[in-house]
This record gives sequence, C-alpha cells and structure tokens, in this order.
Amino acid sequence: MNKLDSNYQTLLRDVLDMGTLKDDRTGTGTTSIFGRQIRHDMSDGFPLLTTKKMAIKTMMTELKWFLKGDTNIKYLVDNGCNIWNGDAFKNYINKIREFGMEETSEEFINRIKTDDEFAKKWGDLGPIYGKQWRGWFGYDKKVNPVYVDQIKNLIEQLKTNPDSRRLMVNAWNVGELDNMTLPPCHYGFQVYTRVLGLDERIDYMNKGKISKSSDYFHVHLDSMGIPKRSLSLMWSQRSVDTFLGLPFNIASYGMLLSLLSEEVGMIPGELIGNLGDVHLYSNHIEQAKTQLGREPKPHLPKLKIISSDILNGEFDYEILHYHSHPPIKAPISN
Repeated sequence: MNKLDSNYQTLLRDVLDMGTLKDDRTGTGTTSIFGRQIRHDMSDGFPLLTTKKMAIKTMMTELKWFLKGDTNIKYLVDNGCNIWNGDAFKNYINKIREFGMEETSEEFINRIKTDDEFAKKWGDLGPIYGKQWRGWFGYDKKVNPVYVDQIKNLIEQLKTNPDSRRLMVNAWNVGELDNMTLPPCHYGFQVYTRVLGLDERIDYMNKGKISKSSDYFHVHLDSMGIPKRSLSLMWSQRSVDTFLGLPFNIASYGMLLSLLSEEVGMIPGELIGNLGDVHLYSNHIEQAKTQLGREPKPHLPKLKIISSDILNGEFDYEILHYHSHPPIKAPISN
C-alpha cells in the first residue's frame, strides 16, 4: 500500500495553496508554510516516492558519508554524488574573489577529483552532519576536550536501555554553527522502541510466506530469533526544500531506521518527520504541479539489506520492485 505519495502530494498542495512569498538566503525566493508533519509506516514499504523517479544511489552515498563522519565532498564526488558541490564551490569562490580570481564549478570539481591537497583544503564543509553524528566536540568534567560518537552511543543504548527517553542524535551544535558551510537543515532525530505483541511477531514471521502458521508462543519465536521490539524514528527539520530535498530526507531516514533496526535486532516501525519552514523555491513551482498531476503507483518498493557495517558507514542493499514515473529535473539553490 502506498500512502506516502498521497501524503507528500497533500503537502505540495498546502504549500501552493496557502504559502507565503518569502525571500531566502539563496536569492531564489520561496513560497513557504510553517509547521507540518509527515508520517510513514515502514511495513507499507520502503519510502521512495513513486510520482517521480528517485536518485537512489545518490541518497545512499550521502548517508554513508554522514555515517563515516566525513565532511569533505571528495568522497561524494568520487562516488558520483554531486548534491553538495554547489555549497563547496560557493564557499571557495567567495574566498578566491578576494584575490581577484575566478574559476568555473567544472574546474573546481575536477581539481577536487585530481588534487588531494586541493580537495583537503577546499572540499571540506566544516563540522556539519557527519562530524556532529560521529564526533561532537565537547568537554568532560575536568574541562578536557572529548569527542562524542552519538551513533555508537545510540546503538549501545538501544541494546541496553531500549525504553530510554534519551535516544537522540543532534547535529545542531551551537558552538560550531559559524564554522559550517551550511548549518544543518535536518538538525536532529529521536528513536523510540516498543515491545511487539505475539500476533505482531507471528505476522512478521509469516511475512512473505505462502503457508502461514499461527500456533506459536513467544518462547517459540524467541528460539527462531524473531525480533521482540519495533523501532521508530522521528527527525526534525528547520528548513525543508519540499520538491528536491524532502523526498531525499524521507528515504534517507527510512534507510537509517532500517540500518539501526538491523543492527539492534528490531523491526522498523514508524518514520516521522517534523517539518518547520516548508517551502517550494520559485523555480520549482511548475515541477511541483507536474508531480501533483501524476497518479501514485499502488505499491512502494521493498528494501533488502545485504550487509551492514553502520559504524564504518558501509552497507550493501537492493531496492526491489521499484516502479515509478520518470524523473522531474529541477535546479538546486545554494
């Protein structure tokens, strides 16, 4: 069942019908609304929109980059992911213009690919997502510097204290915002677990089977390694590029939820996005209308995790049965 596309289309309509015209940092201009939420039950399928074809590899590469704690675009560029190129180039060109120099974005990216020293200096975006997820800077009680691996800590807490209300990861490090090329748009997430009922565990065991069984107790399911808990994830986002960015955010956090569930032996539950400034850029309006005119496919794809090493930012996967409308191109505003 695919409710995701319909919910997303409702959000697009809200922006178009009720949005306020606003200026923005990029100079493009937006139509904006404030305060929305999008929800998805992971049992309905992997959250990839079907009303336009999604660039799956690009999204997965960015998530690996976050999980590695990397903040340099070289890894992204080397793996065919170009969504951060504009931010890095804008930062670079602003600096060299002080010396009366100019360079094209193509020349810049080629130097990132071929010159390691140049990439080390100009490809880094500052302490953005990956740095905060895997190495948040702080001080201990003796005022010694420490680096906190929030993802590692989250996994440990899920395994040892799954009912905690402190299962959170935060990227909004106030003391380092000025050093970031772009402060985080999706600035934090929280996870929540609950114990599964017997019927839910039996349904999970029977999923995909032709011959289904129901005469089981918890002890039987424990012996077969059937998960005992469901894991849900809710992320918070201050700035929402509704046409280009949000579909990526939904799928990326859906993948992160799936990876965390795999790591701690739980079943992916609900994915929730709390959305602040929800906007369409002025040069995305016609594209949004095109997408609104498309009928969602009846089913979402399925995710198969082949292997996962989440703490090293590595995973292999397959997206099965993904049927979608063609892609809709739109420019990125940096």
